[in-house]
Amino acid sequence: MPVEFLGIAATGDGSETTPRSTAAFDRDYTLRLARAHEDHGWDRVLFAYGAGSPEPAAAAAFLASHLDRLQILLAHRPNVSYPTFAAKTFATLDQISDGRLTVHFITGGSDHEQQREGDFLSKDERYERTREYIGIVKKAWTSREPFDHEGAHYRFNDFVSDVFPVQQPRPGVSFGGSSDAAYAAGGAEADVYCLWGEPLARTAEQIERVKEAARAAGRTDVPRIQVAFRPIIAPTEELAWEKAHRTVAAIRARRESGELVRRGRPRGAAAPEAVTPENTGSQRLIEIAEAGERYDRALWTPTAAATGGAGNSNALVGTPETVAEALLDYYDLGVDILSARGYHLLDDAIDFGRHVIPIVREEVAKRDAAKAAAAAEHAERTERDRHQLIAVQA
Repeated sequence: MPVEFLGIAATGDGSETTPRSTAAFDRDYTLRLARAHEDHGWDRVLFAYGAGSPEPAAAAAFLASHLDRLQILLAHRPNVSYPTFAAKTFATLDQISDGRLTVHFITGGSDHEQQREGDFLSKDERYERTREYIGIVKKAWTSREPFDHEGAHYRFNDFVSDVFPVQQPRPGVSFGGSSDAAYAAGGAEADVYCLWGEPLARTAEQIERVKEAARAAGRTDVPRIQVAFRPIIAPTEELAWEKAHRTVAAIRARRESGELVRRGRPRGAAAPEAVTPENTGSQRLIEIAEAGERYDRALWTPTAAATGGAGNSNALVGTPETVAEALLDYYDLGVDILSARGYHLLDDAIDFGRHVIPIVREEVAKRDAAKAAAAAEHAERTERDRHQLIAVQA
């Protein structure tokens, strides 16, 4: 199967290790970072969502109007707009981008972060709402006739859109989470299911949970799987590990100074080390970090521990060859979308694109060719055996 690479479409140059030197939305930086991805082999970039951050759909429209090939993954929280309005927004953006849009629906893992924009539902209620929301958006994308809706969270009559996506029957839907409620909602509705980078064995378990949820929802297909990492690469293993330790030291220094605040924690609250994350995914990252620093070929957990399990935060450390082989281990599990984001966004996007992506693509092509050859040989052998059986029976 083909492999795809997802990068980040940041609108400013800050990261966990470096304070932002640009405006929150810097047109030049946004375009320069996106072009670096497009020019170095990446398939798409993520426009993330945060309360108070630049509005991602508008930023994505700006990018789509300047670049011709790079695809867009747009993060969206259902609490910020009515689903019929969102469906029109997405359809318009798919038109602007000429069919390059996928929408990533975020249920929200932190009560405090959700409440910043007026969302006071419980976690289970948010998942219920997200599932209803996605269903409405899908119908609005595809229905040419007016329709009514009356559900637990939304009610309207006689809606039909006048703008439809370029992609037919609709754009892709992306979803993530590690709780039972997340697996149920994403297994039912997602085209792509997103996971944070965990050890191989635990990732395999999550993939099975997603497949089980899809079957339980009555699907005959299963979502594609995406896994996200923070690669730390250098020309030698020694230099890569030196870089990794410098990275963690920088994250810790920024947290201790109060410059880096874990998403969802109000300023002035207890120190991050004393805060237990609300979302299951972050809890899993902390649990894995507490159990050990290094897993499998290159997975390293201190970056996740240093951020309090905040989002995509487990690293892959090593030379480009080592990191590529580690990514291929996940590909062999059934992961075909690899998300990666460095700590120096622009330079790391270029380095990863130049030195890691070509290795992974070449090895995936070899694997796929070998599988195709094996399948052809099996089919030929089966046909030959069938003819021999017919001859014997004659």
